[in-house]
Amino acid sequence: MLYSYSKLNVKSMSLQDSVMTALKAAMKSKDTVALTALRSIKSAILLARTSGADAEMNEEDEFKLLQKLVKQRKDSAAIFTEQNRLDLAEPELAEVEVISQFLPQMLDESEVENVVVDTIASLGASGMKDMGRVMGVVSKTLAGKTDGKTISTLVKAKLS
Repeated sequence: MLYSYSKLNVKSMSLQDSVMTALKAAMKSKDTVALTALRSIKSAILLARTSGADAEMNEEDEFKLLQKLVKQRKDSAAIFTEQNRLDLAEPELAEVEVISQFLPQMLDESEVENVVVDTIASLGASGMKDMGRVMGVVSKTLAGKTDGKTISTLVKAKLS
């Protein structure tokens, strides 16, 4: 059973507090997939806070951390699916759903494309030589709202 943590009003708390609240709810409901995903978020937060010189994480750092966890699980699920191991891919995808609840609503591809087109026009970019400049501006503008692969694909398509 996949529990919806959006009911817990986790958006108004810090990420660590909202993960702890969701973790308690998952323990009560005995949701093992959610427990695994939430514990991995908690572990990643603690690791990030203790490994760097900057002990505090801002909202952007938290989103990057969550996006990284989602990407890892999607990559693992893709590999498991290629190897016909759906028994291993399904829990990974279920964890993606749990972790994604802590991310802001992602933009769809057409919205990202509009930002890419506007950025290319404003920078006066004309070819692939400007890709790095365009990627930097778009990535900063859309931080936490889409993944880098989508941005890269769209920038390449528009500049080529």
